[in-house]
Amino acid sequence: MAHEHDHTEFQADTEGPELTETQLREIAMRELLIEKGVLTAEQIRVQVEAWEQKTPALGGKIIARAWEEPEFKKRLLEDGTAAVAEYDVGMGDLELKVIENTPEVHNVVVCTLCSCYPRTILGLPPAWYKSFNYRRRVVREPRKVLAEFGTKLSDDIEVRVHDSTADLRFLILPLRPEGTEGMRQEELADLVNRDSMIGVSLPRKPS
Repeated sequence: MAHEHDHTEFQADTEGPELTETQLREIAMRELLIEKGVLTAEQIRVQVEAWEQKTPALGGKIIARAWEEPEFKKRLLEDGTAAVAEYDVGMGDLELKVIENTPEVHNVVVCTLCSCYPRTILGLPPAWYKSFNYRRRVVREPRKVLAEFGTKLSDDIEVRVHDSTADLRFLILPLRPEGTEGMRQEELADLVNRDSMIGVSLPRKPS
């Protein structure tokens, strides 16, 4: 089973009474939209509740299907936006690019400017993903950051960092764990955790 880590070292600048610049911008934008009559407070509340109900479970189903079905995996890697639309997941004007981990290359996702994240698939981003420490360090010292998440990679594995943008979201297709042959897709999906689809950890190993 993947090492469980609370990642508190990445959360110091997102907790406590002081608001981050991103949070202040969000509050100002929300208040402006309400003031101009573009949205109501009730509409924003309903949308926030809808986001909070989303979980990484959908992402796990997508990954498990890709492990089992070569044709779906091909579509997912070629056009992630179109492939996830088969699950009635809309990306709006955003592009979803799915990056596959291999025995030679391990991929990890970050958003160095803010916290761009595939929310329709993974739900709300974790606090550590939004923290300045993670955004800064994973680009400069990815192996050290991954090790702090319990993901220790051999020196012969290349680590690639992918930076999300306002128009582009990334989803990692992790390596399928060994010993999972014959497992049903539902069982495989249970092995896929949120952090493995960001790239900071590996899927759980079967019991």
